[in-house]
Amino acid sequence: MYVEERIYTMHVGKVAEYFRLYESEGMAVQLRHLPHMVGYYVTEIGPQNLVVHLWGYDDLNQRERCRAAMNADPAWQAYVVKIRPLMITQDTRVMKCAPFFKARLKKMLAAAK
Repeated sequence: MYVEERIYTMHVGKVAEYFRLYESEGMAVQLRHLPHMVGYYVTEIGPQNLVVHLWGYDDLNQRERCRAAMNADPAWQAYVVKIRPLMITQDTRVMKCAPFFKARLKKMLAAAK
């Protein structure tokens, strides 16, 4: 099991606009292509204007297939054009699940379906 963490640093004052666009246009496309939304957050304390989202995958091959399908989707391509001007940076990490947490993560993801 793997979890991908994406952190977007947004321009000051643009988080609400990003969330509005994501909820109205981006989320449905992602949920159509990506298997498990683990979480979606905005920083409250600490560095501001950060949007953090987490996605679970069974393996890296699944991640590659899912992301390729999403990136090829015209609805996703149209959405990305709208959000890129709101963003300053994007950081991505793919983390391998600790052995003792794998069963728990699988259970959590299954419960979320």
